[in-house]
Amino acid sequence: MKRRAFLKLTAGAAIAGAVARPAIAKPVTVRWWHHFDNPQASAAGLIARFEAANPDIKIVAESIPWGGGNDYYARLFAAVIAGNAPDCAMVKLNNLSRLMEMQALEPLDERIAAWPERGDISDAIWSINKAPDGRRYYLPLQYVVIYLYYRADLFAAAGLPPPVRFEDFEAAARALTRGGVFGFGMRGGAGGYDNWGPFVLGGGASFEAGGMISEAALKANRFYVGLGTQAKVIPPSAPTDGFQQIIANFKAGRTAMAIHHVGSSNDLVAALGDRVSAAPVPRAPDGKGWTLFGDESSAVLAGSQQKEAAFQWIAFLSTGANNVDFNKLTGQLSVTTSGAALDPIHQPRFVAASAASLASAAVLPNSSKTPDFVASVWPTNMQQALLGQIEPDAMMRAFEAHFRG
Repeated sequence: MKRRAFLKLTAGAAIAGAVARPAIAKPVTVRWWHHFDNPQASAAGLIARFEAANPDIKIVAESIPWGGGNDYYARLFAAVIAGNAPDCAMVKLNNLSRLMEMQALEPLDERIAAWPERGDISDAIWSINKAPDGRRYYLPLQYVVIYLYYRADLFAAAGLPPPVRFEDFEAAARALTRGGVFGFGMRGGAGGYDNWGPFVLGGGASFEAGGMISEAALKANRFYVGLGTQAKVIPPSAPTDGFQQIIANFKAGRTAMAIHHVGSSNDLVAALGDRVSAAPVPRAPDGKGWTLFGDESSAVLAGSQQKEAAFQWIAFLSTGANNVDFNKLTGQLSVTTSGAALDPIHQPRFVAASAASLASAAVLPNSSKTPDFVASVWPTNMQQALLGQIEPDAMMRAFEAHFRG
């Protein structure tokens, strides 16, 4: 379908959907919290489009610093407790259970069932977004899948193919660690659990009872920590490196491999052109794998006095062409089937790497303990293990105790 026809079709569907929704009784203001990696990105155009079609609803957008997730959610939790939460907000699955425990979320089942555009989002994405109690509190907004970036120029010079298994990865990292270049830009700081997961969860660990302290789990974690403490294929800064550091090192040629998602592809292509490519994260020797499905959804907060208007806004953002335009701002992938077919902002090799990674994609546990695991338990223990302050097995015992102690 050509883009002009697609825009005409989805615009018509959006108007039809708006007519089918309950009318707003009087002019209202909807507060919306969001975060963009690019501080220059603005949803002003989308807001203007929505307000033109819905003149009785005014959207007040509040950009909240992400801070690796810690800043954003600390402020959201505090706002909920203080009774000053926004009407709707961008949210992730690893905070769903905590927000449910706080009774902070409005159930959306009936509104989603009546939403004409729900069929444009795949069953797989709907399934991942369902809450533990079987209800729906989240409306899918965008997604990414974690994969491996590699410096195609450095791999070609060394005569190496992109790694497929863990042993290929270690061999390539060792071969490419020379002359001031490190084979792997490990993310040991905030957010680095999505670098750790493919090797440790993919290597046999799990979040089930005993799953972090099984022999397979301990062996997999020793391998991953050993990339730094024994193989020495990571930069000295790795224990505290976050997103900005691993991307800067990769662009500068200080590292040959990094793990992130399609949201970084345009920035990397701008810096490196065809010298950067991507592949699924390596798998275990038995072929099993794990990679993070990086979700982002929208929720209506239970304390909102403008729930219907808030849902109309978040539904607008998840509809056809609007979702495509929203993801131009975030650099992620459209949750809509129609939008994914048109992806206007990512080069095919990165979309292909994302698609090839879906078979092993999963999410972190839908547990109220997951936010603390992500924010503090994982990075604290990972940093200590990389610095030799604790043994890798102690790190895994701490994770087991966090979820099961």
